[in-house]
Amino acid sequence: MEYMPFIMFAAVCAVLMLGYPVAFTLSGVALMFALLGTFTGQFDGAFLEALPNRLFGILGNQILIAVPLFVFMGVMLEKSRIAENLLNTMSGLFGNLRGGLALSVIIVGMLLAASTGIVGATVVTMGLISLPTMLKNGYNPSFACGTICATGTLGQIIPPSMALILLADVLSSSYQQAQLKMGIFSPESISVADLFMGALIPGLLLVLAYGVYVALMAHLKPELAPAAPATNNDNGNTSTWSDAMKHMVPPLLLIVVVLGSILTGVATTTEAASIGALGATLLAWWNKSLSMRQLKETLDSTLNVTSMVFLIFFGAAIFSLVFRGYGGDELVEEIFNNMPGGVFTATLVVMVVIFLLGFILDFIEITFVVVPIIAPVLLAMGLDPVWLGIMIAINLQTSFLTPPFGFALFYLRGVAPKSIATLDIYKGVMPFIVIQLAMLLLLALWPALATWLPSYIYG
Repeated sequence: MEYMPFIMFAAVCAVLMLGYPVAFTLSGVALMFALLGTFTGQFDGAFLEALPNRLFGILGNQILIAVPLFVFMGVMLEKSRIAENLLNTMSGLFGNLRGGLALSVIIVGMLLAASTGIVGATVVTMGLISLPTMLKNGYNPSFACGTICATGTLGQIIPPSMALILLADVLSSSYQQAQLKMGIFSPESISVADLFMGALIPGLLLVLAYGVYVALMAHLKPELAPAAPATNNDNGNTSTWSDAMKHMVPPLLLIVVVLGSILTGVATTTEAASIGALGATLLAWWNKSLSMRQLKETLDSTLNVTSMVFLIFFGAAIFSLVFRGYGGDELVEEIFNNMPGGVFTATLVVMVVIFLLGFILDFIEITFVVVPIIAPVLLAMGLDPVWLGIMIAINLQTSFLTPPFGFALFYLRGVAPKSIATLDIYKGVMPFIVIQLAMLLLLALWPALATWLPSYIYG
């Protein structure tokens, strides 16, 4: 019975692999184990009495109110064809260069990631818009698919990212728990702005590394990413820098306003998210792509995503209570403290476990089920919360790409032409996985990549 918390966790993973919904799996399995423990005398049912307060706390959390607003912003930008217009313009500018289309995909994908913050939306959008064009211009299928998948996962790390917002909320609570355990009774906290600021340098370094890799491969192996055939301006197939600015400045300005207001402290995360939602609607209206049908589709999609997210929150809250009722948090702390190598080994084990769990769990489940279990222990061992958050975010980003279960691969497989084999997608993402693992290693060796900017700006 000592390892009942781990048995319960394994049961959740097994049921999820059978295809059952995440939210109901978390709550259903947890309640079954709670019932079993009550009958055997191993679980105190009083733990479940805290459930109403937990659920009310989720619904009243000011940070989590930003989730539906950011989702609305991303969906509105996706459906208003802003990304499509921008990609067409950038392709016209750089398409006549080797690897130009791939570089355009990276640039537009970076902006789309900062706009939507949702991996699935970015991968699907880029796959529908850019993949046919790349294949038509002679790009190697593996190279094209790998570029799109890797670019789509930037939504995990480039702020304002929904993943970072959720991580900040969980890590803030975990950090306060860790400080209380260490005898600090006036605990400090971390904010969404801290995590956003910490993610800027690693996120931009990843974009730069992707661009360097694409440019290098296009130079060394031109057959992978040939230049697009030259066209003339008379038929409207090329673009000018004024066209690029016309399509790039509005979404870029929206991102700067939303992100800048958070980082400078002018607005809270929720207030900035509302500005983003309004700004995305105004951009759609400005582009003459806003209709009642599109608005209804955007609201429906926002409602679906938000409902899914909050149901997972509720399921994770029930799971967490039962896990703690069985003494799971104390068991994890004991195992970590007894590991040879101390905090280094504990962090390494956690990163490997999160990477493997990324094959079967989405980042929301990992954030609200796994992170609250391991973060208080690691933070009590002296790790910086911002550094830990960025490491987890990049780790999850890598698991999105890793065959055979990476979610980004499934997203692209769903919209890719039948002529592209699944193996082509797997082969294409391999170099980008190496780049992201190298980024993780770099961040592990130089934590200041994540911690310097927040400490410099906020002291």
